[in-house]
Amino acid sequence: MTQSWIFWAVLSAAFAALTAIFAKIGVVGINSDLATLIRTVVIIFIISAIVVATGQWQPFSSISGKTWLFLCLSGAATGASWLAYFRALKIGDAARVAPIDKLSIVLVAVFGVVFLGEKLNLMNWLGVSLIAGGALLLALF
Repeated sequence: MTQSWIFWAVLSAAFAALTAIFAKIGVVGINSDLATLIRTVVIIFIISAIVVATGQWQPFSSISGKTWLFLCLSGAATGASWLAYFRALKIGDAARVAPIDKLSIVLVAVFGVVFLGEKLNLMNWLGVSLIAGGALLLALF
């Protein structure tokens, strides 16, 4: 089961749901940017421990320049997303903020087609449209 991408994707969704709930409670009485920093420090410690404990550490010099570039861009995008997400949670309802955040699914589909040359069939696009419509219904009505 742990070799299945579906297993890990469902686990990711479950943890993402908990993230929204825990973050909404956690931003009470604190600046949302500071809350994001605290969350990031916790993540750094946990992931560092996992990488070291499982022997996955490798010298930074063995990582290509292209990999560094895109991982740094991904990190910057993640940081910007987290800052915006925590700010939205600070001022909005978790049940309305999270669906809008999940419009990232729609954007990933579009960006995957445009930038990565991925192919989506009619049923895939129908699913993307339903996700978009569902997110908007949850958040706006």
